[in-house]
Amino acid sequence: MADYPIISDVSQYIVKKLREKMCPEPIPSPNNIDVSSPLSQDVDYLVGVYLYDIVEDVQVIQPRMIEQGRAQLTKPPRPFALYYMVFVNGSGQMGLKAPDTQKIIGKIAQIINDNNSVRPDELQSWLTTQEPPIVLSQAKISLEEKVRVWQAINKPYQISLFYKAAPVYLSSAEIIDTPRVVDASIGLYVAGDDSTR
Repeated sequence: MADYPIISDVSQYIVKKLREKMCPEPIPSPNNIDVSSPLSQDVDYLVGVYLYDIVEDVQVIQPRMIEQGRAQLTKPPRPFALYYMVFVNGSGQMGLKAPDTQKIIGKIAQIINDNNSVRPDELQSWLTTQEPPIVLSQAKISLEEKVRVWQAINKPYQISLFYKAAPVYLSSAEIIDTPRVVDASIGLYVAGDDSTR
């Protein structure tokens, strides 16, 4: 199962796809798209990918323990949903006008819609297990909830896109050694033999 960098890997996947498809038009350079918070003071980026929430999916039932080889067990992976806000840097120094922002937002929506799933083994090439694809879908949140995300970082609301990436399975690093069988007792019972009673 995927190791702990998977959360960062999903973020980088989104950035990679946006850089591939948005440059040089409508974004001049790949460096203008990055994982960032709207609080960042860096005015060089135009598009930010902001991970604002991580929620465990408690509805997915997992086995209690998973066998690792012949004498080890590990806790099952936990499924998470990642919530992203993809926004256009509204800094006045960037010189963007409303139509420019809307074009950029439209292009972002198009790209994510066309690249809305990724297999974990594409993000972590060493994986040997088959895991379900991580799907990017629009987060089902209201305008009021979107405004609250902006308020939480003390920024005025601006038009942005909100996505959910799930399921993201995060493996356990805890491995439990199971005791070896060192003694075995075997009994034999023959039907109709009264001497065994």
